[in-house]
Amino acid sequence: MRLPSLVFWAAVVSAGLKMCASSPDSIVDRSSKNLSSVPTDLPQTAESLDLSCNRIHRLHRGDFKNVPLLRALNVSWNGLELIDADAFLDTPRLNRLDLSHNRLMNLSAQQYLLHTGSLVVLSLAWNKFLNMTLGVEFSFLKELENLTLGAKDIRVGDFRNLAELKLQSLTLSLEEEQDYEAGSLMDVHAQSLHILFNKGEIILSHLIADALSLFVDVELKNLTGGYNILTTQLGEVAEIHTARLFLNNIQIDWKDLTECVNAALRTSISHMSSSDAAITKPPFLDTKETETSNMTSFTVREGVVKSFFFVQETMYNFFINLPVKHLTITETSIIHMTCPKKQSPILELDFSYCAMSDSIFSREESQTVVECETLSNLTKLTLRGNNLKNLQLLSKRLKYMISLQQLDISVNFFVYDGSTECLWPQNITVLNISSGGLTDSVFNCLPTGVVILDLQDNQISVVPATILKLKNLASLNLNANRLRDLPTCDNFPGLIEILLKSNSLHSPSLSKMESCPGLKLLDASHNPFTCTCTLRDFISFGIEAENNVGPTGIKLLSWPHGYNCFYPEDVRDSKLKGFWISEVSCNTSLLVATILIPAVVLIITVFFLCQRFDIPWYIGMIWRWTRAKHRARRRQVRPEDLMGVEFHAFVSYSQHDADWVKNHLILNLEGPAGGLTICHHERNFVPGKTIVENIISCVEKSRRSVFVLSANFVKSEWCHYELYFASHQRLAMGLDNIVLVLLEPLPQYLIPSKYHQLKAMMNRHTYLEWPQDRGKHRLFWANLRAALQADLPDAADTQTLE
Repeated sequence: MRLPSLVFWAAVVSAGLKMCASSPDSIVDRSSKNLSSVPTDLPQTAESLDLSCNRIHRLHRGDFKNVPLLRALNVSWNGLELIDADAFLDTPRLNRLDLSHNRLMNLSAQQYLLHTGSLVVLSLAWNKFLNMTLGVEFSFLKELENLTLGAKDIRVGDFRNLAELKLQSLTLSLEEEQDYEAGSLMDVHAQSLHILFNKGEIILSHLIADALSLFVDVELKNLTGGYNILTTQLGEVAEIHTARLFLNNIQIDWKDLTECVNAALRTSISHMSSSDAAITKPPFLDTKETETSNMTSFTVREGVVKSFFFVQETMYNFFINLPVKHLTITETSIIHMTCPKKQSPILELDFSYCAMSDSIFSREESQTVVECETLSNLTKLTLRGNNLKNLQLLSKRLKYMISLQQLDISVNFFVYDGSTECLWPQNITVLNISSGGLTDSVFNCLPTGVVILDLQDNQISVVPATILKLKNLASLNLNANRLRDLPTCDNFPGLIEILLKSNSLHSPSLSKMESCPGLKLLDASHNPFTCTCTLRDFISFGIEAENNVGPTGIKLLSWPHGYNCFYPEDVRDSKLKGFWISEVSCNTSLLVATILIPAVVLIITVFFLCQRFDIPWYIGMIWRWTRAKHRARRRQVRPEDLMGVEFHAFVSYSQHDADWVKNHLILNLEGPAGGLTICHHERNFVPGKTIVENIISCVEKSRRSVFVLSANFVKSEWCHYELYFASHQRLAMGLDNIVLVLLEPLPQYLIPSKYHQLKAMMNRHTYLEWPQDRGKHRLFWANLRAALQADLPDAADTQTLE
């Protein structure tokens, strides 16, 4: 598939994508399917259809009835011979049609065009047309903008049916044996003319003359020779209407190139451009160039020299000394550029994506480097994508370009350590040093008058405090660097815009912005924000900026869609706008107050309730009752340990407490209420035995010993003996048989030192306190009964054991 067809179809696909992005069946590709006819299974939603590279020899009426929405159709490379007059009756929206590279025979008999009034782009090149005579049906293409044709014979009047159309471009594909009659293009009204030389040489001088005199833009493509005809016509055409001349995809000798350029410089052509140019027979000596010209700009893109043996400076000298205002040489392997011999009229220079080194514009004389002083009129210089390395040295190379205002030195490999002074021209206001590998030190090597500064995609981690003061700086682009916080504006008092997209901002500190009174635009999107308390102020700032309620009046770009949490993991990718942290969680004082005040109130309330309702006493009593029951269930007493046991408990007390024992203790433990058997000395002591013998006997016959403790108790010697014997029995038999009942408060200091055994018991044993509150008596007796409750051996069992 040849280039015009590729270009056509690329435009078709691009338009189709824009129009039909929402429908998956809008673009249909049936190319190279060995089809002999238009398929009948095309989706009705199809808007772009590619049938190229098949074997469709004829288009019939009704072939496209299933695709009424069709806008673009490519039927190139099919061997197409015939198209029915009503073939496109069902496609009223068709605006792009490619019928190139087929076998259509007669341009004056293309009746199908009567139903394609919406066509904008039409390609009929590379068919079997013998002459260029266009039929009347072409006059109905009122919307036509781009037309591509090709025929062996072009005569005056062939284009009369295009006379009423206003085309944007006409493309002529010339055959190998081409014939052209002067003036044949007089009826064509188009902005641009593109001539494709299939043979590669210019042989039709009349065609070149008509092109230069009739069209504003002229492109000559695929040339390999015949440049002398172009040079001649540039000098002989009486009135050149062409403003822009393009020589694309060409191969040309250096001599032909310079002669052609010099000839164009002497015309009214304002712009000359060459793309994909291969230069042969390069020079060894300087070539003289026209000194004055009306040409505004000269462009070379993707140029290449087909020889290794030539003097490079002679080629550079020709281009740099061209009398134009805008000189562009891009994507061309140029490692150096010389300085103009005299004061140059060039205002703009563009050497993007060449191979320029640090020696640019300089020359060496007597081992001394001489800087360029003849580019003082230069206002804009672009050195993007070269091999520049020394930033300070580059500033020295440019120091005499006193009119320089815009400088683009992005996409280079700069190194600057901040130890040497930079000598930039003072009038630079726009500076682009993006993608240069620079660090924080770059702020010590900047033009002091810069207004717009682009430092994106570098290695800057912080804007240092000790830098040059840039009073005029209004826009600072620090996108795609390594900044961890917002910079201050102490050295940029006039800053209006700052861009910090794709840095390392975790929790931007808004306090830094207090030094930026004139800031109106901020972009901090696509940063790894840490959604914690430190980000609350920034989130509030974003919401206020969105609603235009903030006091600063700063606009936050890309909010809220470009601002997402990166950490913690559980909120990653959630939007900052929807993330909320309460004031209590972030304010330590408020958090402490929120926690402590309710806690203190709760503690005071609980303490008051406990005191009011004596809750600790109840809890303690319930706990003791539970433990007593638990011990009773778990305790396993051997039968031999119960030999002679007759009572559940022996009661030891002072005679001063006898009333309480008789009237309360005995009554609540024995009988129906308690169900226990109590050993009471007044009724159970055996007459005739000594008191000591009775005490020992009662202790041995009882499962427990209950000691009623009071101040009177510690004064009684007999109580002490009873306690001693009960303790001795506990140690001898290993039984937990002592229960202490505190009848009244008994501080440790009131207990005589000789009762050390009692002190030890009170420290080790949990004793029961007799409550003064009558409401607590029932719980007290329940606890005491639980502590004493146990099974006693039957008399029969006792006899058996004996």
